[in-house]
Amino acid sequence: MAIVSIQNLKVDFGGKVLFENVSFDVNPGDFVGLIGANGTGKTTLFKVIRGEVEPTEGGAFVAKTTKIGYLEQHACHGSVRTVYDEALSIFEPLMQIERELEDIAVAIDAQIGNRDELIERQNKLHEQFQEQDGLTYQSRTRAALLGLGFSENDFTLTCDKLSGGQRSKLSMCKLLLSGSDVLLLDEPTNHLDIAGTEWLEEFLSAFKGTVIVISHDRYFLDRVTNKTVELSHGKCHYTKGNYSEYLKLKEERLESERRQYENQIEEIKRIEGIIEQQRSFARERNFITAESKRKMLEKKKAELVVPDPPLSKMRMKFTPACETGNDVLNVSALSKAFGEKRLFADANMQVFKNDRVFMLGANGCGKTTFLRILTRQQSADSGSFLFGANVKVGYFDQSLESLHGGKTVVDEIWDEHRSFTETTVRSYLALFLFRGDDVFKSVDTLSGGEKAKLCLLKLMLSGANVLLLDEPTNHLDIPSREVLEAALADFDGTIIAVSHDRYFINKLSTKIYRMTENGFDKFDGDYNDYAEAALAKAKEKPKKSEVKVNLYKLRKERESEINRLKGKIKRLEADIDRLDGEISDLNAALSSPEASADYEKIIELTNKLEDASESQLALMDEWEACNSRLNELTEQEV
Repeated sequence: MAIVSIQNLKVDFGGKVLFENVSFDVNPGDFVGLIGANGTGKTTLFKVIRGEVEPTEGGAFVAKTTKIGYLEQHACHGSVRTVYDEALSIFEPLMQIERELEDIAVAIDAQIGNRDELIERQNKLHEQFQEQDGLTYQSRTRAALLGLGFSENDFTLTCDKLSGGQRSKLSMCKLLLSGSDVLLLDEPTNHLDIAGTEWLEEFLSAFKGTVIVISHDRYFLDRVTNKTVELSHGKCHYTKGNYSEYLKLKEERLESERRQYENQIEEIKRIEGIIEQQRSFARERNFITAESKRKMLEKKKAELVVPDPPLSKMRMKFTPACETGNDVLNVSALSKAFGEKRLFADANMQVFKNDRVFMLGANGCGKTTFLRILTRQQSADSGSFLFGANVKVGYFDQSLESLHGGKTVVDEIWDEHRSFTETTVRSYLALFLFRGDDVFKSVDTLSGGEKAKLCLLKLMLSGANVLLLDEPTNHLDIPSREVLEAALADFDGTIIAVSHDRYFINKLSTKIYRMTENGFDKFDGDYNDYAEAALAKAKEKPKKSEVKVNLYKLRKERESEINRLKGKIKRLEADIDRLDGEISDLNAALSSPEASADYEKIIELTNKLEDASESQLALMDEWEACNSRLNELTEQEV
């Protein structure tokens, strides 16, 4: 049975149809990728599912018991709670139980209120707390924050001090901890580095609910989704399979539609020929035949399905103004730090003509800073770099700061190329889908995707033979990414790029440098080659000469602690079982006719029951801590 059912959905705004006749079902356990070019209505569809937008026709129907979680784009804005407290706020009901348990304990100690009722309430709350995984909510919160890239030091930062990307990650953390049955994720990887995205993929792979995700991250879609819905030309196309599988099926579907259309056209032409021939005979029976065929022709034309035209796509070609020599860039012992935070040190790199080099590393490791050093917008602390002969550098800045606020789109290009005629400028802008009155828009009013396209046009017109690209796909939808990939693949020059788009990296990369505090690690090949090599390197055991610690001593200490913990756990379990018996006996005694007639006896038994229960809870907490530590030690390799 469908957990979310979209039926004959139509949405229009002011008479402009965004999409119509959209129908598909989402079943429990489905992981659906919702794709489509920017502006096709993906986020609007999410809003319909959540009840924020009323559809023109049809509807989105959600099962009654379903809890939907939505990734808020501007969550935590204005909050002054710490990162940790904001993340914990998703567990407010559990924290309320904790506070009430503390109040009950104080009331019992102070002998305030009805003791029996308080103890009964206390036991009920304890059961409820454990059933809702109250014992682990804090550890789960810490694990989620760390997995999404927050450090322990970040936990005490207040939300108003966070960047937009950090607030998005905090929102993601709350959503993942919310216990929702269906997660609606709108571009969840936008502000994540590769490590954070991979953590999210692992989390979702273990998630037992249902996910609908809007994303332009094709690698992520391939890893996570098992069904795909594309919104295109106001219609919906639904298939089983991830993004790559959908592409194959889409190509087959389009080819089938093309052939069917051509066959229909051929049939229409054949019938038109028969009609013309029959009329030329100018006899009554021929006119009857012609009329019969005319009716058939009208039916065929009514049944004719014209394939959707291809979506308008950018067209670009990066043409170097001149060729470089074979040696393009040499980086030697480069270092950079901000205060006490070291980004990288003793970094070395050699780049040759036609290399496609990608810089990888966690957010904050200095990738953008490195590109800014190469463009001389910032200076290194030590070391040097040297570009080779005839190098002309073009730089794509992920912050899009090369655009000038207040200018129109046409002036943004024309002011840098005064020799161009207006027709030439507008022709170039049309290649990047700025047509008609769009060229007179203020740069300030453009969307992120439009600004990125304008920056790419400026880069294309620069004639650069070495492209420094900082997250060039960030604001682009999938069709635009594909155009950029094709243009860069044909580029007869050298590329040094920073990107978290693994699909993009796989398409272009010949060499990868992983940035660390201690320098750059080099890997040949694409992202898949890098991931495989990095995994193999991580599994390598250090050579004996590199071992700085006494492994025998560590092993013995670990074994000793394991044995000690096992013994303690066994003793704790015996004590817990013993207290179970005592509690059972005390409850039986309280229920006996003798106790019910003796008020002092009831007080005495109740006190003993409370003491036994509290002792057992303390022992259970200690037992859990010992087991947790034992599991850590068992998983360690020494």
